[in-house]
Amino acid sequence: MGEHLIQRLGIHGDGVAEGPVFVPLTLPGEVVSGTVEGQRLAEVKIVTPSEERVAAPCRHFRSCGGCQLQHASDGFVADWKVAVVRDALAAHGIETAFRPIVTSPPASRRRATFAARRTKKGAIAGFHARGSDAVIEIPGCILLTPDVLGGRDNAHALALLGASRKAALAVAVTASRAGLDVAVTGGKPADVTLRQELAALCEARGLARLTWDGEVIALRAPPAQVFGPAEVVPPPGAFLQATQDGEAALVHAVREIVGDARSITDLFAGCGTFSLPLAAGARVHAVEGDAAMIAALEQGWRHAKGLQRVTGEARDLFRRPLLPDELQGADAVVIDPPRAGAEAQIAELARSGVARIAHVSCSPVTFARDAATLVRAGYALDWVQVVDQFRWSPHVEMVGAFTR
Repeated sequence: MGEHLIQRLGIHGDGVAEGPVFVPLTLPGEVVSGTVEGQRLAEVKIVTPSEERVAAPCRHFRSCGGCQLQHASDGFVADWKVAVVRDALAAHGIETAFRPIVTSPPASRRRATFAARRTKKGAIAGFHARGSDAVIEIPGCILLTPDVLGGRDNAHALALLGASRKAALAVAVTASRAGLDVAVTGGKPADVTLRQELAALCEARGLARLTWDGEVIALRAPPAQVFGPAEVVPPPGAFLQATQDGEAALVHAVREIVGDARSITDLFAGCGTFSLPLAAGARVHAVEGDAAMIAALEQGWRHAKGLQRVTGEARDLFRRPLLPDELQGADAVVIDPPRAGAEAQIAELARSGVARIAHVSCSPVTFARDAATLVRAGYALDWVQVVDQFRWSPHVEMVGAFTR
């Protein structure tokens, strides 16, 4: 067993020693010992701990795979996440101002996907163990809101009804104004008996909606989400920002970037996270590849009061990005692509001449790549707001303010 100096954290939150050798649950500057197995260190012992090392606040941290950074101080994690974004931009020769990071508090995650598995004696529901397919119970999780954590009991009951012994269910639980919105994948085929049992469970447990492998089994009450002045009922499994605090920080940054724009185009609009709040002061054209999300957005707008006109368009922006002539009427553009970024759409934005672009991203690497395209076309990256919705994980989100 040799000793190794942890030089930095990798993008997945593991410590990296010379080699590279990846050492989970370690911090830069620490000296550790262990046995090298491939590119990982096994039987890890901390010889010299970092001053940034803290006692993990959650009793499940060592076994649960849901969090990766509870052993680090809040200040270290905040600085590291900002540095990840700064370094990604620096790799393209871009420097900019960074606003103070906004970090969501504990017990604020309003959605989670539980793993639920049948066992010989019944069922088990929780998260996957660290580095394993095994499912462990996490009754003391400090990441989730209390109602979402309570959804673990529903996942347990759903596994008893409809899980096979061969695979775990994925039970996505989202908090809504009407109760929990639950979407299950990986279950047994829903025959008449199972549908009846699932509908009865939904009623007995007061779920807002229960979806089984894409089929809505029961709808007790529309599971509405609030976007600005509007209430929207997303389709099952639709994307939703992880925390209300994080969503508010992103919306605040986007509002500042678009400023007094009177006409805004919102690309990868989802169900209206940005479109509907911005419609309080501007006309908005929302474009999203999922037609069901656009339909939910439009219905939310129709029932809201005090909003300017919102138009929706279902369009695959990877294959058919909006072209410069289609962007001519926009004073500002908001773009919030998935992790892969939006290379084709960014290329068209770079040619468009739109005065202001609010670029929201969940990937520092693709954000920096797309930022470089815009900068080469004459845009300035005025500032970046980093948002940490996924507390204690290596995930990071950001908003960039681009102006001509």
